Amino acid sequence: MVGEGVLHECLNDQRIASVILLNRRSAGITHPKVKELLMDNLFEFTGNEPGLNSIDACFYCLGTTSIGKSEEDYLRLTNELTLKIAKALLQFNPEMTFCYVTAKGTDNSEKGTTMWARVKGKTENELAKMGFRHFFAFRPFMLTPTKGLRNSHDFYKYINWLFPLGRLLYPEGFCTLKELSLAMIHAGYQGYAKQVITPTDMVKLAKK
Repeated sequence: MVGEGVLHECLNDQRIASVILLNRRSAGITHPKVKELLMDNLFEFTGNEPGLNSIDACFYCLGTTSIGKSEEDYLRLTNELTLKIAKALLQFNPEMTFCYVTAKGTDNSEKGTTMWARVKGKTENELAKMGFRHFFAFRPFMLTPTKGLRNSHDFYKYINWLFPLGRLLYPEGFCTLKELSLAMIHAGYQGYAKQVITPTDMVKLAKK
């Protein structure tokens, strides 16, 4: 859902000349800006694939649930795969900005009791040390989907009515997918004073 929302805003931004989608299967998008790089096994990604040596920013939206997974499996998909792709891209794009979609509650101490939060924290910490021109960790909590897109989770149909109230009472936890997407684009262009981007920051960045 997040990846589709970010792509939607990238295609509407006149500053962005091209978008390369790294996917396991086609997103089914036909657009003059879009090129797809499809790989059955993303662990085989090298960064040396065609068209990847002039990237300004990576918007890393790949993720998986921790439900039903062992810590070893979740670590492999969330930490090891992310770092492998990031290192490969950085090798050929040393001035690149890396925007990583993580989650509110991420544990940068890596010592908490919640498995997914420790793994996300470990991933954030290692990405931050990697040497990107800029690294930003985007930590959404509750997102209002962008209307008209295909990949919104069904449960949003039943809880959308909560968002106006939630945003009023708990602004640190609520933003729209559009705001998250615009915030990533603007951080890619302009940078930001904070490395960890909360929903409140996303709203501010989206307005720039």
